[in-house]
Amino acid sequence: MSELVRFGVSLEKKLLDKFDNFIRERNYTNRSEALRDMIRQELVKKEWVEGEDVAGAITLIYDHHRKDLLGRITDIQHNHQQVIISTQHIHLDHDNCLEIVAVRGNPAEVQRLADVLKSIKGVKHGILNMSSTGKGIE
Repeated sequence: MSELVRFGVSLEKKLLDKFDNFIRERNYTNRSEALRDMIRQELVKKEWVEGEDVAGAITLIYDHHRKDLLGRITDIQHNHQQVIISTQHIHLDHDNCLEIVAVRGNPAEVQRLADVLKSIKGVKHGILNMSSTGKGIE
């Protein structure tokens, strides 16, 4: 376990009140947990900007009745095997499917894949959830 260091932070009262409301709404147990989470989030963003090895998930919602849509999605995934580590296909209802694509690799390549998948005609919604391999946010 890493060494715990305590430090002080000075904030305007109004800003601290807003922060306290924020941490209550998000169910943090204390300010320290909320600050740690916010710092980690910024470090993840830094990894994505600096081109480090990153991880994430691309989530797609699409109409599976759309002609050739699933084939196009599959072809694109086969062309990006270097960053795809897993996929999951879920039938939401009679018309809609959820596809989750777990990714790891260069952030620019991951972003390109997400952009290509989201732009396919018939995809109703797509989002890239950026995360980290965990190495840069210890």
